[in-house]
Amino acid sequence: MKGVAILGSTGSIGTSTLDVVERHPERFRVVALAARRSVDRLLAQAERHRPDCVALEDPAQAAGLERALRERGLKTEVLAGPGALETLASLPAADYVMAAIVGAAGLRSTLAAASAGKHVLLANKEALVMSGRLLLDAARASGAALLPIDSEHNAIFQCLPRGFRAGEPCPGVRRILLTASGGPFLRAPADRLSTVTPDEACAHPKWVMGRKISVDSATLMNKGLELIEAQLLFGVPAGGVEVVVHPQSVVHSLVEFADGSMLAQLGNPDMRTPIAHALGWPDRIESGVGPLDLVRAGRLEFEAPDRARFRCLALAEAAAAAGGHAPAVLNAANEIAVAAFLAGRLNFTGIPAVIESVLAQSAPARDRGLDDVLTVDSWARDRARAEVPA
Repeated sequence: MKGVAILGSTGSIGTSTLDVVERHPERFRVVALAARRSVDRLLAQAERHRPDCVALEDPAQAAGLERALRERGLKTEVLAGPGALETLASLPAADYVMAAIVGAAGLRSTLAAASAGKHVLLANKEALVMSGRLLLDAARASGAALLPIDSEHNAIFQCLPRGFRAGEPCPGVRRILLTASGGPFLRAPADRLSTVTPDEACAHPKWVMGRKISVDSATLMNKGLELIEAQLLFGVPAGGVEVVVHPQSVVHSLVEFADGSMLAQLGNPDMRTPIAHALGWPDRIESGVGPLDLVRAGRLEFEAPDRARFRCLALAEAAAAAGGHAPAVLNAANEIAVAAFLAGRLNFTGIPAVIESVLAQSAPARDRGLDDVLTVDSWARDRARAEVPA
């Protein structure tokens, strides 16, 4: 019986993880759940799964949750505040930690899980984009396993030899191809993009996701962050990862080898597949996802991304090539710009404009300690806020 801690349990990745865990009661036990502010959802999850601990960001909300749990006869410990996620990530009873806190907010807890030697199910790509080798070095020092959950990175992981470890170059790999659906605006007229609404940007044609990651998918920034993540996870140099648009979202990514062979992982667009793969690794377990019907899927199309339309992808590629703190600056500026767009203070095409301006102002520092990363992150956020119209 393995203990599972889920950081970000009320989001789409968290709920999918609980679905997979429930299918294997003889194999897994939920030991901890954490959410930002979804009190009612977290309460319902705690009632159903009976974890040892839960956590919320706000202490007042946590106190209310604790009262509600006691009224229901549950003795679940309730934590709150800035260190709560790190505590859950390091629990001795947690063998697996699902790192699904969106954005920079998940960095410290993901590092804590890696430093504690856990099986880290890495759904928070921003933690690796920001910290670079810091997270990989922490995992190597502790013996932690970093298991990618993004459908694309999990697909690549499935195509690599069984003994591969995150961060180490894989002999024989020539090239990695990340597939992108193209999002809701793949065929939209270019002059229409400046007027799209947040709801339109969040209406992804294939995946059901949170609003921030849905906007990233619409700008293709999500794919840019994934490109940086793939370079780090799979030990591939700059230029060794390419993005290809695949609107059907059936081929989740591909790996090309030195002998000319190309391996791909295919499946229905359902995040329970990579979650089940990571939870069961190195074995295979039931995910609840139905089989892929290739005949019904029909044609599988691939095309090069339009970097003029998807400026965020070009900015991410430039940040990946620059290295150092550039990816952290990119991520921070993007988080601020997307939040401003969702709040109605910035139009859709203003997102890459803000990011490009902040990147142009950043210095090419290369010290990668955690304090340096957080300082750069804070600086980039301040600069991005200054770029957003009042």
